[in-house]
Amino acid sequence: MRRFVVIAAAGLSLAGCSSLSFDAFKSAPPTATVQLETTPPGAEALASSGQSCKTPCSITVPGNDFSVTFSLDKFQPATVPVTVVVNPGDFTTSATVTATPNPVVAELQPLKPVRKPRAKRPRAPKPAAAAAPAAEGSPFPAPGAAPAR
Repeated sequence: MRRFVVIAAAGLSLAGCSSLSFDAFKSAPPTATVQLETTPPGAEALASSGQSCKTPCSITVPGNDFSVTFSLDKFQPATVPVTVVVNPGDFTTSATVTATPNPVVAELQPLKPVRKPRAKRPRAPKPAAAAAPAAEGSPFPAPGAAPAR
């Protein structure tokens, strides 16, 4: 009976080891927090990685390059690329993630107003100048009169 108990205990302990995964020893992928700002504030910021917020705000991003598109009514949208550098750690230090630029700042330009073309009004014909007779004794001929030769 004693052998049966020892074999059962050994079997259970080995079964517990088979479900052990080495993923438990891996740390979560490193992330970086990036500050987003715009002039004027209140723009919608949409990262290519999927996060969005209203500026000023911050987002947490994984260790991949991405871009942020800022949009606000009556302003032209702006897109800013962000480079992410992951420095892997070793046994004594943990991995670090650096985003450049941080903070991500965009100055939004106002939209140029669309001017409607003016409707052209037909011009009234100019009244013809009335030909006044030349005053008697005037050295100048009357306008519209044939030149004298």
